[in-house]
Amino acid sequence: QVQLVESGGGLVQAGGSLRLSCAASGRTFSSYAMGWFRQAPGKEREFVAAISRSGGNTDYADSVKGRFTISGDNAKNTAYLQMNSVTPEDTAVYYCAGGWGGGRGSANYAHWGQGTQVTVSS
Repeated sequence: QVQLVESGGGLVQAGGSLRLSCAASGRTFSSYAMGWFRQAPGKEREFVAAISRSGGNTDYADSVKGRFTISGDNAKNTAYLQMNSVTPEDTAVYYCAGGWGGGRGSANYAHWGQGTQVTVSS
């Protein structure tokens, strides 16, 4: 049984930074591609960033490219999302996901965390 637990969410001012963590247990972290998704109130869940199993390939939504960075630490079984220059539009519940397929499609991920709230004040 794979479990993913996000942490690091909270309230941050516009222009600030936040780092989200996703701790994986139950299976070797390096077996999975990892992704971050978010869901704002009244909106559908959307892709934010993804990293391949090897860590050699990353992908970002246009809305966060150049501001957010996804990374992974196999030794700690943890994925990260570094969020810089945040704006109120980044306010959402952020979910990490792990799966064989990876990429931008949520259907490619079999395992999901419970989500962590990020609120950006203007």
